[in-house]
Amino acid sequence: MSSPLSHVLLAVPAVVLACQAGGWAARRIGQPPVIGEMAVGILLGPSFLGWLAPGVQQALLPPAVLPFTSVLGNLALLVFLFLVGLELDLRSLRDTRRAVASVAAGSILLPFALGAGLAVAMYPALAPPGVQRLPFVLFVATALSITAFPVLARILTDRGLATTRLGTFALACAATDDALAWCLLIAVTSLTTAGSPLDALTALALAAALTAALTAARPVVKWTLQRAARASDDLVTVLLVAGLLLAAWATDRIGVHPAIGAFLVGATMPRGVPAVERSAARLQAVVVPVLLPLFFVDIGLRTDLAALPAGQWGWAALVLAVAVTGKWVGAGGAARLVGCDWRWSALLGTLMNCRGITEIVVLGIGLQLGIISTNLFTIMVLMAVVTTAATAPLLDRLTRNAPELTIPAPAGDPVTVAPEGPGATR
Repeated sequence: MSSPLSHVLLAVPAVVLACQAGGWAARRIGQPPVIGEMAVGILLGPSFLGWLAPGVQQALLPPAVLPFTSVLGNLALLVFLFLVGLELDLRSLRDTRRAVASVAAGSILLPFALGAGLAVAMYPALAPPGVQRLPFVLFVATALSITAFPVLARILTDRGLATTRLGTFALACAATDDALAWCLLIAVTSLTTAGSPLDALTALALAAALTAALTAARPVVKWTLQRAARASDDLVTVLLVAGLLLAAWATDRIGVHPAIGAFLVGATMPRGVPAVERSAARLQAVVVPVLLPLFFVDIGLRTDLAALPAGQWGWAALVLAVAVTGKWVGAGGAARLVGCDWRWSALLGTLMNCRGITEIVVLGIGLQLGIISTNLFTIMVLMAVVTTAATAPLLDRLTRNAPELTIPAPAGDPVTVAPEGPGATR
């Protein structure tokens, strides 16, 4: 009998190479690579490979190897969320904070309200047995409020729009959206894992205390990292990884998902430390492309489109419609209210519909905690893939034949800038 290590040695390169191929294919058709990686994760699961060639899937990903690949994938996920938090620099909101706050609020509140109403209707048909109505409703509403800041940044960069006023404003809105969504997620997971309302309040208070402690410790952390950088960048990398893992352990012990701890460390990390930026680049270059695909496969193995009952495809269409409408009307409508023109508002509504890997992470947390059923997980993964894949072509269409975009300045005076065009590459 072959050892689990033997299976891991086969599974890891097969998954990594397949996801790289998927990312390359997605890039060739103008999509962000994460779309191809997410698609490959689903194709390697029961939705395609397990249905078409179950023997091949069993040989490639036998049950004995799945706990090991899952752990490796989730460790990579913690690193990825640390990097997401590190990119989430809210200092860029100073000049346009009122307009950004308005658009971000619209992008959260309307999808949350519509999602809550939809979740109440879905509860009898799609909630797992034993899950209370309130956690289910709050989680679905939160999941429909997500915007994927990292994927959105990649789409804008690929099209040469990241440094235009459109790009910086959209990224500021997405960053605020992400921060609010993670706060909501902390509250929902605390409520779900707690045995009583008092336990939930305790978990929330401890999570807030951890956030405050990490924020207050920034000067000490900055001094420590600068001293460590004098020794070597390797030491800085070790300290960062140890810190994010310890914070993940702390939030797990508190009763909140470990992913939140890793995100908080990145979000509260001191800015302007070159050694941190170099170490983050090393983690991004190695851990994310090599191990994060294992997380996509772990998600893909739990996503079974073929097993979704025919009667629930109507729910899938409704989830997609509510997700798109909530974001597009919420963000676009708020943009109109703060003085943006129609094209600008439509662009913001389109960009804020990008959900990407952030949505997949949140859905994985919900499935792991037992808040949502496997069927609802499959439905919402499909929604995440469709809305993310639609972002780039819709952005191209809205910016095509638009030599100029009129954008309100922070002081309220219109400023006209020319987009660099959808053909720009990294």
